[in-house]
Amino acid sequence: MYLDEYKRWMAAELEDADLKPELAKIEGNDDEIKDRFAVALKFGTAGLRGVLGAGTNRMNIYVVRQATQGLANWVKTQGGSQTVAISYDSRLKSDIFAKTAAGVLAANGIKVRIYDALMPVPALSFATRYYQCNAGIMVTASHNPAKYNGYKAYGPDGCQMTDDAAAIVYDEIQKTDVLTGAKYISFAEGVEQGLIRFVGDDCKKALYDAIEARQVRPGLCKTAGLKLVYSPLNGSGLVPVTHVLNDMGITDITIVPEQEYPNGYFTTCSYPNPEIFEALKLGLELATKTGADLMLATDPDADRVGIAMKCPDGSYELVSGNEMGALLLDYICAGRIEKGTMPKNPVAVKSIVSTPLADAIAAHYGVEMRSVLTGFKWIGDQIANLEAAGEVDRFIFGFEESYGYLAGPYVRDKDAVIGSMLICEMAAYYRSIGSSIKQRLEEIYKQYGRYLNKVDSFEFPGLTGMEKMASIMQKLRDNPPAELAGHKVIKVTDYKKPEETGLPAANVLIYSLENGATVVVRPSGTEPKIKTYFTTLGKDLAEAQAQKDALAAAIEPILK
Repeated sequence: MYLDEYKRWMAAELEDADLKPELAKIEGNDDEIKDRFAVALKFGTAGLRGVLGAGTNRMNIYVVRQATQGLANWVKTQGGSQTVAISYDSRLKSDIFAKTAAGVLAANGIKVRIYDALMPVPALSFATRYYQCNAGIMVTASHNPAKYNGYKAYGPDGCQMTDDAAAIVYDEIQKTDVLTGAKYISFAEGVEQGLIRFVGDDCKKALYDAIEARQVRPGLCKTAGLKLVYSPLNGSGLVPVTHVLNDMGITDITIVPEQEYPNGYFTTCSYPNPEIFEALKLGLELATKTGADLMLATDPDADRVGIAMKCPDGSYELVSGNEMGALLLDYICAGRIEKGTMPKNPVAVKSIVSTPLADAIAAHYGVEMRSVLTGFKWIGDQIANLEAAGEVDRFIFGFEESYGYLAGPYVRDKDAVIGSMLICEMAAYYRSIGSSIKQRLEEIYKQYGRYLNKVDSFEFPGLTGMEKMASIMQKLRDNPPAELAGHKVIKVTDYKKPEETGLPAANVLIYSLENGATVVVRPSGTEPKIKTYFTTLGKDLAEAQAQKDALAAAIEPILK
């Protein structure tokens, strides 16, 4: 079967000039052909993600056309505006894939609103809502290495597509021949027919206004004299992040020159992920040189932001996603109470793998903390529920430990633009009262206890990787560990049992130990990895770290 498909691609008139030479190069190499053609990239709630190249198991214009035809078939059953919003980031071929998707939608009589230049995930979510679209498409592979690209699909609420909708789209994709099945007209033709239009300045302005309206202490940054180093990691954050920061009065911004402009090869960091030290290395060097108060970096699709804070001794310390989630929650709550802008019965939302320190902070300020499954769409879902009840203003903050933050209901995905704004405002505020982010974090730990949250991951590459991951998860369910590192497991929460958790089914296991520590095991939704999340609580960092190390050593053999 896969050899026949390979031959069919070889015989076809392929429009992308890069694909033919690639196919010719693997002629006679059964393993390579099998890897590219034995399976197809699977469309799920996170859309598609894969390595760029020729074949059904790669990201290319034909796989994008096929996926978009499936999406178009679903949109045509939905009534409404019959419009789809599209944005894209700096990855290789992102602009081509975005215009390809627009051409398929236009050929199906569906209207398109596409950004005229790369813009991040929150901008796509916002435009989907602003134009009352049936769906949205974001061409990105988030923080994956340069050889990847992807295609995220969004529903009419600006949230990533629901399981039900994604299943229908997947069925429609299955019925569409990858090379010949999609209707298609050129981008220029779609523009001429009036079906493809660019996102207007009114929409862009409305997004900036919505973000800036969420300042906790408006005007504070104009006089705080905050000195910032910022890296968009060669992605889509440069324009929106600097626009909002300048509007707030933060003008002393040094951009990391090697990472300033869009570059899908990500030559300065093989893994453009603000969670990883290597991605922040150039920014940290520049921060040290300039004496910046803060160093910020956003990932290529600018939905996540990582920071390094200046410590009293002049060194810089990376702040984890859990720590920043706790800091922002604390800052927003204290600031809004002080300013009289806290809504009645405020709600914050975090993922089940994020730090319980946030629960303690929320309780302190009288905020209801809701825990949801991993994936920001579940936080978006909570905002939608509040909106349906006419109580959307109750939502003050949502976060995931993987550097995703949102403070406001204007979009339904994580937003590094508002994250950057609030982090800078918080830094400026603490600076203005003679404190710092570092000092406030230490005060939080003193008040609530020294929580430590760490994530390890185990990779399972190749075609058998997913099977191996499935068998490990099954083994853990069949034979749950009675103890880990000498601590008795007092409770196992299996999120595949919605009747027990009250949440939709998910492939997640949480072990609660007698010493108060927790271990979470879950396969990644986007990469061939099993992730383990450790939460420990000690009298100091050393004790919490020692507990984590012992637990990690105990669980590692089980995940081999």
